[in-house]
Amino acid sequence: MALSEFEIIDRYFRSRAPRRRDVIVGIGDDGAVLSVPEGQHLVVSMDTLVCDVHFPASAPARAVGHKALAVNLSDLAAMGAEPAWATLALTLPEADEAWLRGFAEGFFALAESFEVDLVGGDTTRGPLSVTVQVHGFVPPGGAMCRRGARPGDGIFVTGTLGDAALALWLLQKRRRGGVRERAYLLSRLHTPLPRVSVGLALREYASAAIDLSDGLIGDLGHVCRSSGVGASLWVDKLPRSDAFAALADEEEGYRLALVGGDDYELCLTVPPEHQSALKQAAGSLDCRLTRIGIVERESALRCLHDDGTELRIRGGAWQHFRRESDG
Repeated sequence: MALSEFEIIDRYFRSRAPRRRDVIVGIGDDGAVLSVPEGQHLVVSMDTLVCDVHFPASAPARAVGHKALAVNLSDLAAMGAEPAWATLALTLPEADEAWLRGFAEGFFALAESFEVDLVGGDTTRGPLSVTVQVHGFVPPGGAMCRRGARPGDGIFVTGTLGDAALALWLLQKRRRGGVRERAYLLSRLHTPLPRVSVGLALREYASAAIDLSDGLIGDLGHVCRSSGVGASLWVDKLPRSDAFAALADEEEGYRLALVGGDDYELCLTVPPEHQSALKQAAGSLDCRLTRIGIVERESALRCLHDDGTELRIRGGAWQHFRRESDG
C-alpha cells in the first residue's frame, strides 16, 4: 500500500526534530515560528530542481537530496549569509520508499553539516521536482550583492570551472573517459559543495558577488549589468581541475568553463585595496581562489587570451525559456 502524504512527512522528514534554538515551532503546524537574532538581517532564497532539466532521472536519490539543498546554500554563500533554516516542497510521481530514504539521507547529511533545520514544506503528487527555500542571516550592511562592482576591481572565482558541465556532456554523449576522472566530474555535477565558509570569510572584501549556476559569462554578466560596468576575462587563467584538463579538448574546454552551468562556485569582484587582505584570508580556507579578470568601464564583456587576442564563444548562459532561434 502506497504511503500517504502525511506518512511520507512523518517517516522521512518530521522525525528530524529541530536542533536550533531559534526554531520555536517546526514541522507539524500550519507554519513555522522562527526567531531572527537581534541585530541581524534575514536573507531568503529559493530554487526549484526539475527531473531531466536540473538532474538526470538516473541521478542517485541521495545526490538529488544533497543538490536540492546545496544549490540554495550556494545562493546564501554568494550573499555572505550564514544558513539557518530551510523549507522543502517535494513533488513525486509515486511514493517510492527507497528513493525517499536516499533523498532524505542526502538532504539531511548536508543540512546537518551546515546546521540547517528543515522547518516546513509540502508534499504532492506529480512530475518529479524539488523546491527548497533557505533562510540565513547577515549583519546590517553585510550582504554581498551584484550591484557593487567598480572599474579596476579584480574578478576572482573559487574552485575550478566547467567540471559539472563536462560531466553532463560526457553523459549526454555517452563518453566514458578515465574511471577516476569521470567519477570526480560526476561528483561535481551531482554533489556540489556550497562555498558558505568562503562567503562568510570574504564578504568584507568583495564589492559584488554571485554564485555560478548558469555559467561564468552569463552570471558575471548579471553583475556587470547590475553594476553598470563591463569586464575582461583572462581565459588562459581559468582554473581547471586535473580531471577536466585530462578529458576536455581545447575548444570545448574553453566553452564549458565559460558557459557551462552547475559549477556552484563563487565569483567575486574585489577593489585593488582589498586584494592583498583577500588573498591572505583565502589562504586559511580549504578552497582555491583565482583572479581571472578585471572590471572595466565599458559595458562589454570580453574573453581575452594572454597574447591579447579575443576568444569568441558560441552559445551563452543557460536560460529556461530560450527560443531555438536564440541560439
